[in-house]
Amino acid sequence: MAKRQLFICIDNEGYEASLELRKIYEGVPAAAMARRGLLRIVDESSESYLYPEAMFVEASLPPAAHRAVLRTAG
Repeated sequence: MAKRQLFICIDNEGYEASLELRKIYEGVPAAAMARRGLLRIVDESSESYLYPEAMFVEASLPPAAHRAVLRTAG
């Protein structure tokens, strides 16, 4: 199983209802979409949607913080 990744939203233009700036989101592995510059992100609706990769940066958290965020996600 692939490690669940976390991303921070750095741009929500056009997606203000679905994404909050500076919020941490869970990314769902989608290699085929990544090659197209897209990320599958679990957004405010608790559903996963494709967003441009440039709207996010990967969150680099200590392991304990990473686990804690994933426990509260969804």
